[in-house]
Amino acid sequence: MTTPDAPTFRLAYVPGVTPGKWVRIWQERLPDVPLDLVGVTVAECAPAIGRGDVQMAITRLPDALRHGDPGPHHTIELYEETTVVVVPKDHVLTAGDELTLDDLTDEHFLWPLDEPLRIDEQPGAAIEHRPETVADAIELVAAGIGLLLVPMSLARLHHRKDLAYRPVTDAPTSTVGLLWPQPTGEFADEFIGIVRGRKATSSRGRAAEPAPKRSAKEKAAARRAAREAAGKIPGKSARKKAGGRPKRR
Repeated sequence: MTTPDAPTFRLAYVPGVTPGKWVRIWQERLPDVPLDLVGVTVAECAPAIGRGDVQMAITRLPDALRHGDPGPHHTIELYEETTVVVVPKDHVLTAGDELTLDDLTDEHFLWPLDEPLRIDEQPGAAIEHRPETVADAIELVAAGIGLLLVPMSLARLHHRKDLAYRPVTDAPTSTVGLLWPQPTGEFADEFIGIVRGRKATSSRGRAAEPAPKRSAKEKAAARRAAREAAGKIPGKSARKKAGGRPKRR
């Protein structure tokens, strides 16, 4: 059980992102430091970092930086997400396994206010009404109001039996990355190491066990052994022979 003053690492994450694997590794390596997950929207990430509400965020870049100033910060890109179009299950576009933006020119699209995906040249026609969230937009797609372009992880998160989605091969992808304030704190550096696959024994990790310090006697013995191995001084057996009693004749 942790005390109220015990250190805690607060990690924000946006819908569709699944940090479970990294959280499990954190719990194995740093069981004495609780990791609190904080669900936020893309628009809430930068302000949360700027206020110090969280110490790091897994978010969509650079979109998160368009919604507020996190102050001096760092970012790392982790991976790219494929963009998909969400359509009613019986829609004609479901006939193909993959689509292009040209296939969407005659369609009407919903663009939610939380902007999980930004496309400079939007295909088709934009519906004037803008739902608050992706979840609201999904409801409208199911009602036949329009289609929706989102990162694949969000299509999976909000999947329904009456809807389908198809990859749009030439649409811009969505970048998932880490956002955290400067200077990099100890816990942020530890989490970066976990995400990058750094071993627990790495000298940069907090969880790494420091090598035991050797005494002066042990250091001197090690230096002598190294010199003997290099042939710079005679070994013990050679010294015994050289310094032994002379044989009688």
